[in-house]
Amino acid sequence: MKRINFTSPILPELDPGFVPAALWNREYRKLAAADPAAVKIAITCERSNGAVSRFDTVLLPDTQDNLDLNFRYVERIVKFMLWAYGGCEVAIAGAPLVAAKLAEAYSADGERKFDFDVMGERIYGREFKVVSLPYAEAKQEKTISMKLGGNFSGCRIGFDLGGSDRKCAAVIDGKAVHSEEVVWDPYFQKDVSYHREGILDSLRRAAAKMPRIDAIGGSAAGVYVENQPRIASLFRGIPEADFKDKVRPIFLEIAKEFPGVPFVVLNDGEVTALAGAISLQKNSLIGLAMGTSEAVGYVTPEGNLTDYLNELAFAPVDYREADPPCDEWSGDCGVGASYLSQQAVGRLVKPAGFNFPADAKLPEILKMVQAARAENDERASKIYRSVGVYLGYAIAHYADFYDLSNLLLLGRVSSGEGGSEIINEANRVLKEVFPELSVEIHIPDETFKRHGQAVIAASL
Repeated sequence: MKRINFTSPILPELDPGFVPAALWNREYRKLAAADPAAVKIAITCERSNGAVSRFDTVLLPDTQDNLDLNFRYVERIVKFMLWAYGGCEVAIAGAPLVAAKLAEAYSADGERKFDFDVMGERIYGREFKVVSLPYAEAKQEKTISMKLGGNFSGCRIGFDLGGSDRKCAAVIDGKAVHSEEVVWDPYFQKDVSYHREGILDSLRRAAAKMPRIDAIGGSAAGVYVENQPRIASLFRGIPEADFKDKVRPIFLEIAKEFPGVPFVVLNDGEVTALAGAISLQKNSLIGLAMGTSEAVGYVTPEGNLTDYLNELAFAPVDYREADPPCDEWSGDCGVGASYLSQQAVGRLVKPAGFNFPADAKLPEILKMVQAARAENDERASKIYRSVGVYLGYAIAHYADFYDLSNLLLLGRVSSGEGGSEIINEANRVLKEVFPELSVEIHIPDETFKRHGQAVIAASL
């Protein structure tokens, strides 16, 4: 059986086993292109609204001998597409053997049952399926996009809900007159009233700073459809049986406390991307917040938002097969949340030589690493440089799926002096390993990094 073998020219110094998805895919495509019997295939993800995302590539011959390698290549791309774009029907056009194996994996009792459940009934309200088609019958790309944000007139409230804190801002004609950050612990709370009362408390405190409220906009981790969370890490502690009745309507109920006031909630990554587009006046932009998890949003070359999910915390960036870090929620390994968030810092402290208390939580660990970096502790710098290498390779991988020229980096992990080390290493990877790419990394000032999403959310 053919195998992909290569040596990464730059590796994270604290994680030498890292196998960048961008490099693995590049080597696979070289191998396939050199085979005279290689076949063209198209992978499409269709959403319930009729939107279609398409990825064309070349595959080694669709034979039993090549099945394992072909499947690994295609399955990782499908996984990425599902969490980047979304989709309740995947079509593999031109490779029936791969399609059949993929259908087994993405089934109710298959290896990817998490994705099967979430991408089917949870998000799109229908059973997820994988189909096989001839290449000529693959559907064409169909993108839905919209213009949102940038409206700062009047008295507005914006909020941003993270896994370790919630931020809220009162904004009058574009100027923040109140900005507050409150520590909370929503992840494993079993009673949704904890979340509801916490959010209402922040909103009421902001409302008290203004003569009236003209609009409320929110930013929160997860997938939101019509202001309703369909999957969200903030509510992972709520029993599954209660999710539909108690979690989905939470923002609709909160909105009733402010009658007549327009109320919009978007995925926090989308608001990050809007923040970049508005503040930098640049499009073709990914906004990436390294917080408790990885939050991502995308603004098109035309300056629009799309119906994409952009939940790249679940999208693979590391293809190592030996002992990869795994995501406890989805059960998948090598996905973005383990590399571009506080989880990455927590995973790297031991290889760096730190010996923090065993019961220290991720936000506490990050604060200790930031304090060490402020004292020029080389162990902390190694962590930041390693995360920077992750980021550089991730950007190159993202460029395979997005029209990408700019990346705005936000979130607690990028705060402080370590943020510059992250960017320097990411730029080094892009310059030395992917010179054909032209992606500029932007980082805002500290105030904007910590509170910018809440202020931008007010403009929704």
